[in-house]
Amino acid sequence: MYSRFALVDCARYLFDSLSVRNAASWNTMMSGLVRVGLYGDVMLLFRETQNFSVRPSGFLVSSLIAACDRSGCMFGEGIQVHGFAIKVGLLYDVFVGSCLLHFYGAYKRVFDAQRIFEEMPERNVVSWTSLMFGYLDNGDFENVMYLYQEMRKEEISCNENTFATVIAACSSLEDELLGLKVLAHAVKSGFETKVSVANSLINMLGSLGSLKEAYYVFSHMDERDTISWNSIISAHVQNGLFGESMRFFHLMRHVHKKINSTTLATLLSICSSVDNLKWGKGIHNLVIKLGLDSNVCTCNSLLGMYSEGGRLDDADFVFKEMPERDLISWNSMMTCYVRGGRSLDVLKLLNEMLQMKKAINYVTFMSALAACSNSEFIAEGKIVHALVILSRLHENLAVGNASITMYAKSGTMVEAKKVFQMMPKRNQVTWNALIGGLAENEEPDEAVKAFQLMREEGIKADYITLSNVLGACLTPDDLLKHGLPIHAHIVLIGFESNSYVQNSLITMYAKCGDLQSSECIFDGLLNKNTISWNAIIAANAHHGLEEEVLKCIVKMKNAGIDLDQFSFSEGLAAAAKLAVLEEGQQLHCLAVKHGLDLDPFVTNAAMDMYGKCAEMDDMLRILPQPLNRSRLSWNILISAFARHGYFQKARETFNEMLEMGLKPDHVTFVSLLSACSHGGLVDEGLAYYAAMSKEFNVPPGIKHCVCIIDLLGRSGRLIEAETFINEMPVPPDALVWRTLLASCKIHGNLELGKKAAEHLFKLDPSDDSAYVLYSNICATTGKWDAVEDVRRQMGSYNIKKKPACSWVKLRDQVVLFGMGDQTHPQTSEIYAKLGELRKFIKEAGYVTDTSFALQDTDEEQKEHNLWNHSERLALAFGLINTPNGSTIKVFKNLRVCGDCHSVYKFVSGIIRRKIILRDPYRFHHFSGGQCSCCDYW
Repeated sequence: MYSRFALVDCARYLFDSLSVRNAASWNTMMSGLVRVGLYGDVMLLFRETQNFSVRPSGFLVSSLIAACDRSGCMFGEGIQVHGFAIKVGLLYDVFVGSCLLHFYGAYKRVFDAQRIFEEMPERNVVSWTSLMFGYLDNGDFENVMYLYQEMRKEEISCNENTFATVIAACSSLEDELLGLKVLAHAVKSGFETKVSVANSLINMLGSLGSLKEAYYVFSHMDERDTISWNSIISAHVQNGLFGESMRFFHLMRHVHKKINSTTLATLLSICSSVDNLKWGKGIHNLVIKLGLDSNVCTCNSLLGMYSEGGRLDDADFVFKEMPERDLISWNSMMTCYVRGGRSLDVLKLLNEMLQMKKAINYVTFMSALAACSNSEFIAEGKIVHALVILSRLHENLAVGNASITMYAKSGTMVEAKKVFQMMPKRNQVTWNALIGGLAENEEPDEAVKAFQLMREEGIKADYITLSNVLGACLTPDDLLKHGLPIHAHIVLIGFESNSYVQNSLITMYAKCGDLQSSECIFDGLLNKNTISWNAIIAANAHHGLEEEVLKCIVKMKNAGIDLDQFSFSEGLAAAAKLAVLEEGQQLHCLAVKHGLDLDPFVTNAAMDMYGKCAEMDDMLRILPQPLNRSRLSWNILISAFARHGYFQKARETFNEMLEMGLKPDHVTFVSLLSACSHGGLVDEGLAYYAAMSKEFNVPPGIKHCVCIIDLLGRSGRLIEAETFINEMPVPPDALVWRTLLASCKIHGNLELGKKAAEHLFKLDPSDDSAYVLYSNICATTGKWDAVEDVRRQMGSYNIKKKPACSWVKLRDQVVLFGMGDQTHPQTSEIYAKLGELRKFIKEAGYVTDTSFALQDTDEEQKEHNLWNHSERLALAFGLINTPNGSTIKVFKNLRVCGDCHSVYKFVSGIIRRKIILRDPYRFHHFSGGQCSCCDYW
């Protein structure tokens, strides 16, 4: 009695006080300990029976086996009990045999269970069902069905557990016809309303999408347990019916009044979407209220929900607060960090697991390899790969595939190929990883060769294979050599209607320069989805057609197609390049409405858009907290500060980035060196350049060298700039010489400018900027004959100077002005305003600098020409058409003229309004007669 009511201490006291203990008292005490889960005490009591020479019975041995089975960690003891059963001649006892079957099945030793089953002289329904359950638990559903058919042949009656096990196997096999046959048998046997059978039926019908039938079974049950309620909730969750799942959950709480960790785990699995996450938060609060926050399974479900929902901070909190963690907990958190781009945190967790000697499996290593899948972490990736080999998991197919991907994304295809060649077995995913890696590393010939070898080995290509090999084609030559034949092969094997392949074809033709074919394929699509629209958006973006990108997004929205993070990112990037704030704001607001404002890609694109549209306050408002910033976020922030002239802030941000443990990359240093260049911070810039390779292992590229040439050139150290070019670690290109030529123009160095121009003419004879810059140097130094020579040379090559233009964005229109423009309806007011400004600023001390007028005319005409510059016309228009006190924003396609810069400064001081001028090089913030560039640009 005491043991039945879990009063074990009382039962044990009474047992110990017995003067005579018979077999029944020993059996009762032992079964009571098993019932309350004191499995270790069962084994101690067993040793006592041997001391007291108790004659073992089938019941006693069955209790021992049950203890070893249910503990989950007493396999060795179970083997000893098995040996004891053989020794005392109880192996062929049907109850002992059945318990051994269940024991071996629970420990994944189905082969041993099968051997025992075959050797049993007598079998009952429990024996058959125990072996079935072993097969079911190990995923061998076909053998479950085989045993069921053999039972029927031998005319052995099934019990409730038999039907529950067989129906569960039918559910896993997704065989509706077979399931219905078993159901018919269960109905005929009168078991359809029994709890365990009905629970399995609900699960099967739910997995087949037959929710009405599942509810019918649920509503006609004789009684319902917690599993019944969990099953009906799970059935609705599987079919994506969140509202119905929650309705049954509320009914369960009020009718059944019991919920467990499985209930909550099932609901949490569907709460990761933006719409359902608030419910997930509510369930998390309920978990805490019910005291289930110490339950490992429940916490693992919370980790999964927050991970899939992109709530990294919440997942981090749950993980750190867990009193106990299993392998799933560690793996879930690592996966979450991988999704959030926090590679260092993944590696820290792996290191922690190794130091604590935690169990590690292939999933752990797959996350660690994924975290190292970029060139920055290649050293760590090699260490992880070495650990994989030491752990003897290198032959695991999934780990091998992850290793290939890691090396490929790190740019080390030699290592990726070695892993590929050493793999004992390869599947479709293996080949896709190799082909995708070759494509990503711009090895089109090798990618196509691998594709051909894959076909020769008899492995069928899928849409991923075809998308990867199409992605290897990047140039018009690639299109002719590989792209067109692959397209023909796609048609031949019937993949031309696959949406993923169609989108890859759109992208391939665009990258190879054939945008017309991309548009033709897109227009021919019968069902255009989000991915299709994204493909044509990316195609237009690749060709620099930002206005078309925005038009595509409008059409996409009007067609009722949902925009995703890629759509928003591309749209915001287009708005940034066009500097159209209103369109960018509308896109960002729409992203917020769709719940994608916290997506890292959307956030970074929005930050860049606000920065390039001169809205620094808005950019800083949406800036993630330092812990949640990706390296791209830091780079955008540094670049924005540099572009707007906040050089000290750019340096401070770089230092803060280092303090947060993030490694700078080549983009970081381009932004940082650009900040130093625009700010005249020569020594700091040279120090950062030196630290790139020495301290941060970032090899200098052509863009970094251009920044240093600009840095030295702007400061007048032109000889040092020339020396630097001669000693550059990479060959100088046209941009290098163009940068030096621009510096020569600033400082009027005709001799070095001529040398730079000659290099430019050789590298790119059609570059109009080279002729214009050299012509301007000649003009500023008074060499008008040389100016005419340059102009004649341009004429002979049919090269035309890119005309300067400036524009103002006003409400829903962009107003564009050229040099001396008189086409606008408000022309008379614009020039009248210019005359007024000219008068005011001259009175304030402005003196025209006619050296910026690059025509061979008298001083009066030069001054007249300067006042016809497009940026002055745009400024006058802005003053006329914007309310007093508002900020005026002007954009120019070429570098702002030095005299216009002075005019803007004087005007900002007189009208007491902020003016922002953006040219291709930077932003100028004019206020109170000063500019953010401090006259150094």
